[in-house]
Amino acid sequence: MTAATTEKPKVKRVAKPRAPKVVAAAALPEEHKLRIRVKAYEHKILDVSVKQIMDTAARFDAKVVGPVPLPTEIKRWTVNRSTFVHKDAREQFEMRIHKRLIDILNPSPKVIEALTNLNLPSGVTIDVKMV
Repeated sequence: MTAATTEKPKVKRVAKPRAPKVVAAAALPEEHKLRIRVKAYEHKILDVSVKQIMDTAARFDAKVVGPVPLPTEIKRWTVNRSTFVHKDAREQFEMRIHKRLIDILNPSPKVIEALTNLNLPSGVTIDVKMV
């Protein structure tokens, strides 16, 4: 064999495009979110409460994301109808908990104050977190 047959052909290399530089996290403005989870047994009352929260946030020009419907939690129970021998006769009960999620981006103190002073119907539970 000659030296010319054992050599590999030269391949021209092409420069790969580089990814853009990442800006430091300190330079970006920090975003706060007010995450509101609303729960109720009746979906009509829940929707009215969510609309009231959305209207209050819109009145103060807050950016709102949602309402996002979360999965309905269903709790079921099966109970004997009689107390003694009639095992075949049973009743089934269920309780549904409807949920919604609302995010308010960069809330101002006025928005937070307005939401704390909000009167909502009984049976509606609200969980508020600052994320």
